[in-house]
Amino acid sequence: MLSADDLGIGPIAKAEASHSSSAPDAPEITGDHPRVKEIARLAHIYGGVILTGPPGTSKSFYAHAAAQELAGGKKENCAFVQFHASYQYEDFMLGLSPTQGGFEFKKGPFLRLAHAANKDRDNTYVLVIDELSRADVGRVFGEALTYVERSKRELPFAIANGEELRVPSNLVILATMNPFDRGVDEVDAAFERRFAKISMDPDKAVLAEILDNNGMEEELKASVIRWFGRINGHARKNPAAAVGHAYFSSATDRASLRDIWEYQLKYLVQRAFRRDESTGADLETAWKHVLSTSEPTPDPTV
Repeated sequence: MLSADDLGIGPIAKAEASHSSSAPDAPEITGDHPRVKEIARLAHIYGGVILTGPPGTSKSFYAHAAAQELAGGKKENCAFVQFHASYQYEDFMLGLSPTQGGFEFKKGPFLRLAHAANKDRDNTYVLVIDELSRADVGRVFGEALTYVERSKRELPFAIANGEELRVPSNLVILATMNPFDRGVDEVDAAFERRFAKISMDPDKAVLAEILDNNGMEEELKASVIRWFGRINGHARKNPAAAVGHAYFSSATDRASLRDIWEYQLKYLVQRAFRRDESTGADLETAWKHVLSTSEPTPDPTV
């Protein structure tokens, strides 16, 4: 007996292949995709590229797709980390690890990848950082923060154990970030001269493509897109109201849309409009209309 994942076509297999955190069953993106080409071009000009936008806008998806393209499909040349509030220099660069005889230095993902890239100058190595703004980036990067800048690559500097290190030119850093997370101002200050930033916004055209690919009938699709535009119109003044198109990656019919509302969107609307209950109620009513106004007439022959 073989499962879909054994054959490499199931969601787990695709997630392992792409490292895409939010859409493992999405269609694969090739290096010819305009967004991937843009990320790759900027990665060779700046110290790195940050994809910034609200949740559900495919930031992780494109970062991981671009990483595979830049690394020439060599998974061993890529490293993936996720920042969080307790993530530190010792996790990312270099820390002490207990052994039976005492302690030894343990390399973090940045140091491991930098060493590999320094030894193999003929290939590109890529570090992908999800949720960049969730950690104290100055503390996590430490001395390396200055030297990830493209103009300071290859300059020697000392890390915590006294070792001399150079951030090689063939090491690319890609990151994703929610611009409304805590600590974003500090991230901007640290990286504004070093990294390029690409805005990833909720996109009606991408949503329409998702719903088309999912086989959603036209009238229902049009209603979903209208509601999507309506709530994201509020996001201009209330950023917490932004709804990314990836929220609808599983939307095929009314039943799936009910699940998306009941288990995800309802809570997003409640949180975004907790101080504006009337607008939240209007959006909930509008969503109910999405599901009811285009309800098909049952076929009596079925």
